[in-house]
Amino acid sequence: MKKFLKVFLGIVILAVFAYTIYFLYNKSQAQPVVYETATPTELEIVKSTVATGSVNPRKEIDIVPQVSGIIDELFVQEGDMIKKGELIARIRIIPNMVNLNNAESRLNRARINLKNSKVNYERQQKLYEQGVTPRKEFETYELEYKTAQEELEAAENNLTLIKKGQLKDSNKETNTMVRSTVDGMVLDIPVEVGNSVIESNTFNPGSTIATVADMSDMIFEGKIDETEVGKISEGMSLILTVGAIDDVTFDATLKHIAPKGVEENGAIQFEIRADVDLKADQFIRAGYSATASIVLEQTEGPVLAIQERLLQFDEKDSAYVEVETAPQQFEKRYVKTGLSDGINIEILEGISKQDKLKLPIS
Repeated sequence: MKKFLKVFLGIVILAVFAYTIYFLYNKSQAQPVVYETATPTELEIVKSTVATGSVNPRKEIDIVPQVSGIIDELFVQEGDMIKKGELIARIRIIPNMVNLNNAESRLNRARINLKNSKVNYERQQKLYEQGVTPRKEFETYELEYKTAQEELEAAENNLTLIKKGQLKDSNKETNTMVRSTVDGMVLDIPVEVGNSVIESNTFNPGSTIATVADMSDMIFEGKIDETEVGKISEGMSLILTVGAIDDVTFDATLKHIAPKGVEENGAIQFEIRADVDLKADQFIRAGYSATASIVLEQTEGPVLAIQERLLQFDEKDSAYVEVETAPQQFEKRYVKTGLSDGINIEILEGISKQDKLKLPIS
């Protein structure tokens, strides 16, 4: 029994040893390389460049007050559609104390002068009616009285203007009422009730009370690299992709290319502008980021094309592909190439649509 066990154990050890030798031998043998193949396809090749930017209204108007003061009331809010002349805000004037004091002093003097002129006028009128005072002298007092009346009215209007920004008993529109100068949508109201605002003048653009724009007339504003700007021209078509709107593209037409570039992050960028063709069922908000694809060249319909990674080059920079002539047997064949979009390239001659091309090992 012991002898049998020894023999059996020896056989098992020899079997394991033999299998290990066989396994290591097979593993050391090089596996044959099997190349995958691809066939040419017919497709339209479009060479384009990309410009990034944003979509904004063509005209964006800042509404500023004609008088300085404090916002007393706001009549619109952001997103409202308004017409030209529609009321936006009312301003309460805070008068300058020096000007106010001078105006009040002027009014008091005018009242005193009018009172004195009236007494003289009435006295001379009685004397004139009695025939004591000649007409010429009476007309002098009459003129002084009427002049004093006008001065009083002017002083009252001046004081009212300083306090309220409007003439006394005037039916004319006061400039404390801020109105829109254009039709459009209210994009921004950077002030609140109680904020102080400054009027527009020669030395100051004034405080912006509201920003109004026509949202039906939008443009794309972007920048393009100097390496591509020489390839584009005004009138080219753009395909606009708005980041906030999925699966929708907009057509645009290039209208302006800046004659001067600006350096950004070590590269020269040129500003471009394009008119956007809006769609009736899509609302684009001002400031949406967008990407414009500008078509530089394209083929006239589908052409024979292959993936650029199938191309190889010899020492003379001549392009060739490897065509399968038999299973896993390939021959070098030179080709003439055309337009490329960076992924696919047009093949003008050298291969046919039925050829199987060797894929490089990645």
